[in-house]
Amino acid sequence: MPTTVKAYAATSATEPLTPTTIERRDVGPRDVRIDITYAGICHSDIHTARGEWGATNYPIVVGHEIAGVVAEVGSEVTRFAVGDRVGVGCMVDSCGECQYCRRGDEQYCVKGNIQTYGGVGKDGVPTQGGYSQAIVVTEDFVLRIPDGLELDVAAPLLCAGITLYSPLRHWGAGPGTRVAVVGLGGLGHMGVQLAHALGAEVTVLSQSLKKQEEGLRLGADSYFATSDPDTFTRLAASFDLILNTVSASIDVDAYLSLLDVDGTMVNVGAPEHPQSVRAFSLLMRRISFAGSTIGGIRETQEMLDFCAEHGIAAVIETIGVEQVNEAYERVLASDVRYRFVIDTATLA
Repeated sequence: MPTTVKAYAATSATEPLTPTTIERRDVGPRDVRIDITYAGICHSDIHTARGEWGATNYPIVVGHEIAGVVAEVGSEVTRFAVGDRVGVGCMVDSCGECQYCRRGDEQYCVKGNIQTYGGVGKDGVPTQGGYSQAIVVTEDFVLRIPDGLELDVAAPLLCAGITLYSPLRHWGAGPGTRVAVVGLGGLGHMGVQLAHALGAEVTVLSQSLKKQEEGLRLGADSYFATSDPDTFTRLAASFDLILNTVSASIDVDAYLSLLDVDGTMVNVGAPEHPQSVRAFSLLMRRISFAGSTIGGIRETQEMLDFCAEHGIAAVIETIGVEQVNEAYERVLASDVRYRFVIDTATLA
């Protein structure tokens, strides 16, 4: 029989999140039931809860930065046992058969991966996320959290961490490369740490210098304020890779001017409105303007192991679930260093 668990849900685009109960499916032969201990708050949660990315099927429990402990495994599960420390990110399933799934890029599944919340599982039931006490996920989409990572600081790695790690690896960040990270928030602070650990020369581009000391402590080699017009003149053609982590509209052409020949600017933030770009910003130095989402399961596990090896963790503020609505407002006001994490024990 399905299990009823406590959760926090959005019931409309305008109402605050409130307590509720949801049903989790019975554990099948290849399923893992996880007792959730921590759930990170991602800006995507807010967009979804407030219906900003299209129609939302309410009520919805969001949260795709999930860390916890295995409570039960199905009869055919081979990779996990009760008591293991595990995580779940943005996906809980995919077709498993297309070329992208077979090569480990389930995020680009031809049939569409099944999102941790707001999707529809293979059983036809809408998926519900991590602001809850437990979740049941097929074994192939469960990640092992290394012993070197505490569960609370590991939770945001399941989205924020992999969202930055994947493009850094794909575009070859490493010794001899010059990487700029736009924005020092929940995504940006992970990008700085990861790019530094990969051996790149790292620059933070932020609206002001108020977080400069923290940025340098996290591994940045330099830090510039984009509100200063001289910044764009001084740094013209200075970078091989720019990772734009902000979800607000920016002057794309101005940032493209900071790339050297064959440089790439990658959007990992998701602005609500379209942004324009002049063709000449790309043509004159063979520049690429790209986008990237999360990584596949194999790459996400690689990222977790890399973080444990290099002592990389999210900088977090832990809250009780009753503080979620306040936390949302603080995220929107950029008033968090740098990721809120819900202690789900407060659901009890």
